[in-house]
Amino acid sequence: MLHVILYQPEIPPNTGNIIRLCANTGARLHLVGPLGFQLDNTRVKRAGLDYAEMARVYEYVNWESFRAKHPEIRIWAFSTRGQKLYDQADFQMGDGLLFGPETRGLPDQVLAETGSGYCLHLPMADVSRSLNLSNTVAVGLYEAWRQTGYADLA
Repeated sequence: MLHVILYQPEIPPNTGNIIRLCANTGARLHLVGPLGFQLDNTRVKRAGLDYAEMARVYEYVNWESFRAKHPEIRIWAFSTRGQKLYDQADFQMGDGLLFGPETRGLPDQVLAETGSGYCLHLPMADVSRSLNLSNTVAVGLYEAWRQTGYADLA
């Protein structure tokens, strides 16, 4: 399976949409804290609808605890500072797709740990700053899933 990793997400409806996305693709969702909201927040539940029961969601206190628990996951970081287009990655089952907080993106230390060869970006018009987090996750996850032959599709 694929792993979606949200580093310190801040906006409940985005996380709710991503819960629904992960439920529909079979991806595991990892929430790395501190979170900018309570996971039981009404807005998260509303956006995720009844998909929360179908999704596999795991929560971690911080980045270090996530990495200690999952050192085997090969991570692709998504950032506007990425040098490689998202469709140039060679995704494999078991990979993790890492996304930063909505207002500030991934910190330099996390990007350095991931490595520039594993830092991806989505193309967009020059006048744009960034895409919505849940849209970016959807594009990245579906590309990774496509590359892996839609593995685990029931």
